[in-house]
Amino acid sequence: MYHSGGCRGRRASSGRQEMENLQPGGKNAVGLAPPSFCVGRDFDEVFTTEDLQRRSSSDTVFQRMTEGRNQVEQWFISAKRADFNGIARRFHISPVLARLMRNRDLTTEEEMQRYLYGSLEDLYDPSLLKDAEKGVAIIKKKITEGKRIRIISDYDVDGVSSNYILYKGLSRCGAQVDYRIPDRIADGYGINEHLIDQAYEDGVDTVITCDNGIAAAPQIAYGNSLGMTFVVTDHHDVPFTEEDGVRREILPEASAVINPKQADCPYPFKNICGAVVVYKFIQLLYDAFGVDRRETEEFLEITAMATVCDVMILQDENRILVKEGLRRMNHTRIPGLRALIAANHLEEKKLTAYHLGFVLGPCINASGRLTTAKKALDLLLCTDISRCRDMAEELLELNAERKEMTRKGEEDAHAYLESTGYIHDKVLVAFLPDCHESIAGIIAGRIRECYNKPVFVITRTKEGLKGSGRSIETYHMYNEMVKVKDCFTKFGGHPMAAGLSMEEDRLPELRERLNANAKLTEEDFVKKVHIDIALPVSWLSEEFLSELDLLEPFGNGNQKPLFAQKGFYITGTRILGNTGRCLKMFLRDEEGYSMDAIYFGDTAHFFQDMEECCGKEETERLKKGLPSVIRMDCTYYPEINEWRGQKTMQIVVKNYRFNCGSSQKQTKNTGTYAEHRR
Repeated sequence: MYHSGGCRGRRASSGRQEMENLQPGGKNAVGLAPPSFCVGRDFDEVFTTEDLQRRSSSDTVFQRMTEGRNQVEQWFISAKRADFNGIARRFHISPVLARLMRNRDLTTEEEMQRYLYGSLEDLYDPSLLKDAEKGVAIIKKKITEGKRIRIISDYDVDGVSSNYILYKGLSRCGAQVDYRIPDRIADGYGINEHLIDQAYEDGVDTVITCDNGIAAAPQIAYGNSLGMTFVVTDHHDVPFTEEDGVRREILPEASAVINPKQADCPYPFKNICGAVVVYKFIQLLYDAFGVDRRETEEFLEITAMATVCDVMILQDENRILVKEGLRRMNHTRIPGLRALIAANHLEEKKLTAYHLGFVLGPCINASGRLTTAKKALDLLLCTDISRCRDMAEELLELNAERKEMTRKGEEDAHAYLESTGYIHDKVLVAFLPDCHESIAGIIAGRIRECYNKPVFVITRTKEGLKGSGRSIETYHMYNEMVKVKDCFTKFGGHPMAAGLSMEEDRLPELRERLNANAKLTEEDFVKKVHIDIALPVSWLSEEFLSELDLLEPFGNGNQKPLFAQKGFYITGTRILGNTGRCLKMFLRDEEGYSMDAIYFGDTAHFFQDMEECCGKEETERLKKGLPSVIRMDCTYYPEINEWRGQKTMQIVVKNYRFNCGSSQKQTKNTGTYAEHRR
């Protein structure tokens, strides 16, 4: 294993497999023969015998300290096997792309066909959702009888999106419908008794929830006592109790509960967001009212944004929905969405999942974090072009304010954990009493990325403490919270994220019990860097980069391909911009092939790492453009850089490791897709 800090492990077993006929169509950019690729090995074992002979046995363990924070990594080459040439012939792709698909756990021809060419016809039947047809029958009856219906959603992108789809869909069917979004500060998450009382006083007959409600059994019981009707649509984990290893779901007594996470729900894909649940619901409602189901395609852009922003895995039908939504995004008929795209200067760009998750989505979220999410929903529903422009600019300004608040909160969280010594805990609980509760989740996510540990960020509010958690793959956050549920006055969430409310005097107990229960080991805190292929940059071509587009959209569960190469000479560097977080490099490999590279990260730390490894003199020589013995191993993703009408190929460096002569001392992670949302 390749370590970068204090973790123990044994080497993975050796194994070598070569891929043949790798060129996607003729010779590569420099006419070289296709390279051999080795798999199933640690990164250090995938090159030549001469490389191995140059290494010393102590080179397998590294210590990386930055501002008191351990950064630990293991680099692996993926080892999944298949008939890559056969797959390439079947789908008319390169064997490299075939390997990349296999690395994403696609095994059957049907899965690969759906992955590459899936369409709306491949989506699952919405009637498979438990209670969906029952809920449609209830809502149709209420619409026919002229009863007042109110939508109550969450205040994040998924909640706003779900509310939008329901409102537009119910209105299309003639419903007397309005909507409410809880105030994050005054109301907290989800439906509550205050919102139910308000609906009752307003003469509302039926409440339909979206992106919330599954954990609101007491609140819905209260609403039932008032004679109101409730239909729950949600996608969050179902609350449960467990005795003697047997789980019993705790479901609200609503007239219909539509949530694919229910144990007896036959829907084949459980990992859809709240907006997709209501998209499916509206499809069935349109069927019931004789409305052409194809009209629901107007919601695909919104469904795509919700799926990406709620960090759903981009697999199966989620991948299809996001791909179809992105295809329509640049030509959307939603004036408010067009205005938001224009406010972010994206009109001429090909929009990707990145733009949904890290540019447009945060603007929608910012309203719910700092003022009211109603502003975002009003923008999406607005049809006046001038008003849309003004509203989009307001959301942009709110997001800028949120970014600055987040930056300070992240610094405070690091300081708290390091000063208290809690940084050594398995489960990190950071108490930031003055932090705005709306950004606790963002801060928790960033601290998790730094330490690769589960993180809770807790803030002080008028009603007590509130907090958000972000987890790692080996720690099911929601299940662990169930074990200490008596510490909370309210909680809910997923395996990877959660929200909570609690009394302040229970905070020390919560930290202690979470850590006492945690079965995590040091190995769980080691960040695994999974490299798809050790691919020499000399093999890259514009044709191959175009072929990589077939793998989009990228995101959770379908990461960008990660390649790697050893032994680059850095022949020149240049810091771009004035933030110190963008470094242009000019690289040359051991065969003499040159390639431009870009690194997004702290350039001061980059050169500090270099100096610690190879000394100040060699580092200064390199920075001045003089010949140096410093070499760099790196993982990367290739892209086309377009500047003033000129297109050039470059690589984006993701992880790096310096070596000076025969020593190899540093491994550094520059950040994954999730970190770039910052």
